[in-house]
Amino acid sequence: MKEIISRHKAGEQIGICSVCSAHPLVIESALRFDLNSGNKVLIEATSNQVNQFGGYTGMKPADFRDFVYGIAQEVGFPRERLILGGDHLGPNCWQNEPADTAMEKSVELIKAYVAAGFSKIHLDASMS
Repeated sequence: MKEIISRHKAGEQIGICSVCSAHPLVIESALRFDLNSGNKVLIEATSNQVNQFGGYTGMKPADFRDFVYGIAQEVGFPRERLILGGDHLGPNCWQNEPADTAMEKSVELIKAYVAAGFSKIHLDASMS
């Protein structure tokens, strides 16, 4: 990734495929798009989709990781080219709770994402 950033900063128009979705067809399409390119692909989930309580998808971070890995295996996409990301991780999905409670849940959320092997973590402490 550092090489891509350096090349981009040098003026080259370069990037990677990045999707934030828990839909299997979207994930499959993203992986097929770059299957033969040699590029990495970033697949992200939000705290509403995937959290330590299951989110609206019913998946915890480790479940989502395994879900994505399963799709990658079916497609033949190399796991070492896959980046898992957590998007807007923070208290937003608990915005109707007291701030201190929501932030405590956020800490556990982030720990769960990191423990599951997510390497792109976008922190967002807003509650609206």
